[in-house]
Amino acid sequence: MAKLTTVELLDAFKEMTLIELSEFVKEFEETFGVTAAAPVAVAAAAGAPAAGGEAAAEQDEFDVVLEAAGDKKINVIKEVRALTSLGLKEAKDLVESAPKAILEKVDKAAADKAKEALEAAGATVTVK
Repeated sequence: MAKLTTVELLDAFKEMTLIELSEFVKEFEETFGVTAAAPVAVAAAAGAPAAGGEAAAEQDEFDVVLEAAGDKKINVIKEVRALTSLGLKEAKDLVESAPKAILEKVDKAAADKAKEALEAAGATVTVK
């Protein structure tokens, strides 16, 4: 097998859907016995005490996390598709795998708008 360059790997990842990429990361973690989220969590935990209360006041990027779809799952899937431009299958898989981040690193207004739309559709949502 020919060795792929970093650029070639990135191009391959760009062609994948979010669900496919998520499955790849899980397989990668299992194959090599690593966790991709651990260094991020350690860095965030280490930075939080130093920043103190200022970090919460200065936060300008938010994640919209779907906690549960609720009774009206079809309406929630429609909203997820509208917010993310995912296909029907990808949106359905994302909703069924809750809790899951729907939008990441968006501004406060977009996060609030997405939260309102998802809650109106019957979902339980948090903004982090």
